Amino acid sequence: MDLWPKGSAAVFFLLVLFKFSEAQNLCSLPNNVPLILIPENNNIGDIVTTLNAEDGVMAIITSQDPEGFFSISGYDIIAETVLDYETFDPNKPHEVNIECTKADSPPNTLNLKIALEDINDNPPVFEKSQYTLNVNELSKVDTSVGLITAMDPDKNDRLYYQLDSPEGEFNLEANFNPNILVKKHLDYDKVKEVTMILYVQDTLIGSEAEVSHTASTTIVVNIIDIDNRPPWFQPCTETEVGTSIICLMSGYNGKVNAKELVPGPLTLEPGPLMAIDGDKGRNDPIHYTFLGGNDGGIFQIDTDTGSITMREPVETGTIVLSVMAYQRENADQFATTTVILKVVDSSDFPPKFVKSSYEGFISEDAGVDSLVLESKTSNRALRVQATDDDFSNGYNPNLRFEIVDGTDFSITAEGFILMLKAVSPGTVNLEMRVVDTTNDESSTASLSVEVTPGGQQVKMGEFSSGDMAAVGASLAVVIVLCLVCIGLMVHRIKGHNADWKKLSEASVFQSKLGGGSGGPKEGVQYSNEGFQLDDDSGSVNGKLAADLENKLESGLKPQQRQKMMTPSAVLLSPSSPQADSSSLAETIDSEKEVKPILTKERRSEEGYKAVWFKQDIDPNTKEEVVIIPNTGEADGDHEEDDDSEGENRPDVDSGDEEGVSSDL
Repeated sequence: MDLWPKGSAAVFFLLVLFKFSEAQNLCSLPNNVPLILIPENNNIGDIVTTLNAEDGVMAIITSQDPEGFFSISGYDIIAETVLDYETFDPNKPHEVNIECTKADSPPNTLNLKIALEDINDNPPVFEKSQYTLNVNELSKVDTSVGLITAMDPDKNDRLYYQLDSPEGEFNLEANFNPNILVKKHLDYDKVKEVTMILYVQDTLIGSEAEVSHTASTTIVVNIIDIDNRPPWFQPCTETEVGTSIICLMSGYNGKVNAKELVPGPLTLEPGPLMAIDGDKGRNDPIHYTFLGGNDGGIFQIDTDTGSITMREPVETGTIVLSVMAYQRENADQFATTTVILKVVDSSDFPPKFVKSSYEGFISEDAGVDSLVLESKTSNRALRVQATDDDFSNGYNPNLRFEIVDGTDFSITAEGFILMLKAVSPGTVNLEMRVVDTTNDESSTASLSVEVTPGGQQVKMGEFSSGDMAAVGASLAVVIVLCLVCIGLMVHRIKGHNADWKKLSEASVFQSKLGGGSGGPKEGVQYSNEGFQLDDDSGSVNGKLAADLENKLESGLKPQQRQKMMTPSAVLLSPSSPQADSSSLAETIDSEKEVKPILTKERRSEEGYKAVWFKQDIDPNTKEEVVIIPNTGEADGDHEEDDDSEGENRPDVDSGDEEGVSSDL
């Protein structure tokens, strides 16, 4: 096997001059070149070179350095071991001394030098399988994090690198220069550690050449939290502003009883008072102090823990304390907050629910803001109530109801339970709390709400079709009964209209002109016989009118009865006795009191009766005046009566008429 390298640039030549005698050489090297170049990683038994020799010449290896690497078979120089360039000193080739002999000829010696050619037979190697680097947060872009290189036993190879960063936080300065640089804004609160893979190969990245050997290593970069944030009072809500993060906290609240010294640290909400280093990776120690609001030194604060205690009682009002938290090693990093303490009157009893547990029902399709009911078949809303024994009647106007945990239901200020969102059928177990808002004392009770499948429960404020039909039928019956009663009343009123009209007219006339129930006016009495002659003598009211006439006549003198005209009512002389007329007036008034309607006009409509006067009547006059009732008869009859009695009445001016009417 011919191991002579072809076209190798690594071949160097050592020129050794051999001086041959004038005699013929027994053996020689090919082309008389004393240096043989062979590739590394050969196979055992490979022919390194073949000597040129005459027939009958014997060749042997007399010495070699190092020993045992080569042998000679005939005229072939053979490799007895695998040669490795990485263990070979290129400045000292292997030497093999060969002697050629032949009978009757002087021996001939050769000095053969053998060198190795380096081939790409080894992959690059990183010193470690994992590297750890550190970089400060907020470092500028292109800040160097570290340089990590690989080694290739193939000394003539050039290495190329590639970095795999998950979010592009880092990259290499160049593919042949593995200097790792920052490429993005680094924030400890967002990214605390970045794990990357660094690859290396001994061929150009992106070239068409076949990649022969590669290697990789893991790089972990720790982001270091720097001291760039003040303390944060807890609990707080983190908010990002640009590339910065702040934490918002509204302060603390508490209460103390008036004129009482509270032992130990005050209870605050949210509590306890505490601040942490905003740079969570550093966690520098925090100290506390008062900035204001502690006039008189009533309160004190623990420098290390932030606990607030009382030195003496307070009377009343609201106390506002300003507290500062600062880093012990760097007081320039600080934050402030407020502590509001409400002074309240002490209470002997907390509020408590009337019942320790409640049970309610609601349909799943009742809808948002529907009320929980007392039972499945009831439309009455469930209401929870609480009492406070600090009040004589148990009623505390400063109570607040709330659901401890749960978002499906809520409690109104009046104690009604509302469904806030759709809930699947089943049982929802809740815990309720009642709080005295003046001192935050509270107690709890359990609430079990059974959510029934849709259609099994009537919604609050709604009725089923059967309920509506029953209500409608009941209302119809009531309306019919009302109409019947109204019709009977109208019929009865119309049937007795004439009786009441006569009775009332007599009573009004008697009371008005005769002085009412207090007695008739002196010297004047009235009779009204004509009202009982309107075809109603058989009625009860007609009999009352007849009794009225008899009583009036019984109180008159004979001459006065002669002057009475029937059916006219006659004004009697003032000398008539008053006892009977007074008792009669009381009898009539007891039947029914009727207010008269006065008019100056005569009316002849059917069913209308009136008493009217042609001129004013003086109650003190002693003259007799005839009063003609308007009963609907012909005017001629009345005119005759007027003529027959004209001499007993003063002249009447027809243009000065004045009348009084009564209409039922």
